[in-house]
Amino acid sequence: MLGLIPIVLVGVAFAINYYFRRWRKQRLLDRAFPAQWQKILSERISVYSIMREPQRRKLEQLIFFFLDQKTFYGCAGLVVTDVMKVCIAAEACLLLLGQSGPVYPKLQAILVYPSAFRSKRDTHREDGTVATGDHHLLGESWGNGRVILSWDDVEQGARDFSDGQNVVLHEFAHQLDSASGTANGAPPLRRNSYQTWATVFGENFHDLQTSAFNGKPTVMDTYGATNPAEFFAVATETFFEKPDELKQRRPELFQELLKYYQVDPRDWRS
Repeated sequence: MLGLIPIVLVGVAFAINYYFRRWRKQRLLDRAFPAQWQKILSERISVYSIMREPQRRKLEQLIFFFLDQKTFYGCAGLVVTDVMKVCIAAEACLLLLGQSGPVYPKLQAILVYPSAFRSKRDTHREDGTVATGDHHLLGESWGNGRVILSWDDVEQGARDFSDGQNVVLHEFAHQLDSASGTANGAPPLRRNSYQTWATVFGENFHDLQTSAFNGKPTVMDTYGATNPAEFFAVATETFFEKPDELKQRRPELFQELLKYYQVDPRDWRS
C-alpha cells in the first residue's frame, strides 16, 4: 500500500500541472492584446498591417504565449525593452502561424546583445586540422534552450522584410530544425514526405554549393551552402522575405516550404 503513495502523488502533481497550464493558456487567450504592442507591430513589423484579420489575431496569440513562457536577458549592458521583446517574439512566431502545437517548447531564454557579438568557434580546415578563433556573429541558436541575437541586426531585419536577410527568422528556423533532436536541415515533418523533402532539399543544397563555388548569382544567400542546417535556415529567410523570387528560381523548394509552414508570404506583399 505504501508503494502506491508515490505513484498517486505523481499523478496528482501531473493533474495539477496540466490544469494549471490549461487555465494559464485560457487566461492569456481571454486577455485583450495591448494597444501599445499593436502600435509596436504596426510601426516595426511591416507585414503585420498587411495580414488578414485571422492571421493577425493568431500572431497576437502566439506572441502572448511566447512572452509568457520565455525569459529575455540583456547582454553587454543592454536593457531589454518591450519594443525588443515584441519585435523578436513577432518575427519568431511568424514561423508558427500555420502550425499547431506549443510555442518553441525547448526554448527558455533569449539573450540580446546591442550589436554583433564575439564568439569562439572551431573552423574545420580541408587538411583535417581545426582552428579556433573569434567570430563576429549576428545570432546563434543553441540546443540548450537559448537563442542569442544582435538587436541592431534584429532591427535591420524588421526594417527591410524583402532582402532575404533576417536574423530572427534564421535562428528560429534552427530552433524548429533542432526539435528533431539534431539540427540537420530536416525538422519534424507533419505534412511533407520525408523522402520528397530529402530529395528536394538535397538537390537544391548541392545546386547552391555549385553556384556559390562558381560565383553565380543566387536568390538565396550563399551562406546556405555551408551545411544542410544553414541551408534550411537561409531557405526559410528567403521563403518569407523573397517568396516570389524563390518560387520562380526554385519552385520545388518553395512548394516544400509552403507545405511545411502552411502560410504563403506572397499574400503579404503590399
